[in-house]
Amino acid sequence: MDVSLDRAAELITAGMVGVLPTDTVMGLVCSAKDRSAVTRLYIVKGRERKPGTLIGAGIDQFVALGVKARYLRAVEGYWPNAISVVVPYADVDLTYLHQGKGTLAVRVPQNDTIQRLLRKTGPLVTTSANMPGEPLATSLTEAKAYFGESVDFYVEPIPGLVQQPSTIIRIVDDSVEVLREGAVKINKETGEIQ
Repeated sequence: MDVSLDRAAELITAGMVGVLPTDTVMGLVCSAKDRSAVTRLYIVKGRERKPGTLIGAGIDQFVALGVKARYLRAVEGYWPNAISVVVPYADVDLTYLHQGKGTLAVRVPQNDTIQRLLRKTGPLVTTSANMPGEPLATSLTEAKAYFGESVDFYVEPIPGLVQQPSTIIRIVDDSVEVLREGAVKINKETGEIQ
């Protein structure tokens, strides 16, 4: 069903899985706090041992989920932005989130609309609205072609959002490793945003 962003927040809080615009691309999303919703999201996406990205309104939401504050404080200067940072996340009780990888990409979006949503829902697990190896959905028509009725709701794209995947980085010792070039360019030598 097509819903507003406010209604989507209620559905997410109730454990539903859906498609909505994130700060980067259309995303398949659910509450990161809901183990069964996260499991269902990965089944719908057809994904195993490749965790999605955790997005939150601020680092406190990640800490509440068990991400160590020291890892987040070291990279918080990159946020809010369309930059996802891979951090250690090996808590055994949270395997449903990191799928046994021991790391997870986290991001604090800059977009005000998405920030308001995250303040209502808490942190979300998100992955691009497509099937593995297929093009990214850029409209509801394309998203519905991928997921049909296997998700609970759809939210229209928001004009003005980036529509590019996030840049993914990892900090190794004192250097920045760019794992995927995306919406934000980062100087690989200095780690600074360009």
